[in-house]
Amino acid sequence: MTDPSRPTIAIVDNSIDPTIYRPVEHWSRYLDAPWRAFVARRGEFPRPGAFSHIILTGSESSIVDREPWALAEAEMLREAVVRGAAVLGSCWGHQLLAFALAGEAHVRRAAAPEIGWISIRMGRSSDLLGPAGTTAFTFSIHYDEVCDLPSGFEVLASSDACSVQAFRFGDNPVWGLQCHPEIDVPTGLQTLRDLVDRDFKGREALVAALAQTPRDSGLIGRIVRAFLADPGGTSDSS
Repeated sequence: MTDPSRPTIAIVDNSIDPTIYRPVEHWSRYLDAPWRAFVARRGEFPRPGAFSHIILTGSESSIVDREPWALAEAEMLREAVVRGAAVLGSCWGHQLLAFALAGEAHVRRAAAPEIGWISIRMGRSSDLLGPAGTTAFTFSIHYDEVCDLPSGFEVLASSDACSVQAFRFGDNPVWGLQCHPEIDVPTGLQTLRDLVDRDFKGREALVAALAQTPRDSGLIGRIVRAFLADPGGTSDSS
């Protein structure tokens, strides 16, 4: 029998090529609760109401040139948020949340890709990221971004290259993170090498990131604890 006090987690895997990017592997190592993965590119999505918590992973896809499955995922998200699910989107998942809840005017191409280990600044205090005025280092790789969020959204963090590094959707347990806190230093280095070997877009920025000294503040532990501490919507099935 399912324990109603324990989170049930859906991981929506938005990856395109699992030989390069394996987000379920990255996220699941930090989860101490039942979880199930859904592969978006195959049209697999959690049924709204079936899980208390939903994690939306990054993707090699673009939020600007959206795949058909992205529209189906956005529709699922809107219903899940109405039902009170706790949702955490990272990178492309962060952008999809903005697209689904605010509209396509609030996502765009970034002026330049933000790749490597970056410093983010907390503009507002939150359980998810910590006190206002603090900074943290984390891994990043994105070519699109969230912009000009309307009222109802609270911007929590920014970086030199990206004004919306993190947001919360009103008083809902719904957060977006442009960074990849779930990618540790060894995984980040391997991901960059794999992308360079495949001549992925933005190759010069990828090579420059490999020349950096990696710096990771370990935000992932705090993020997961805060996210799972919110009960979210009541799941009716696992």
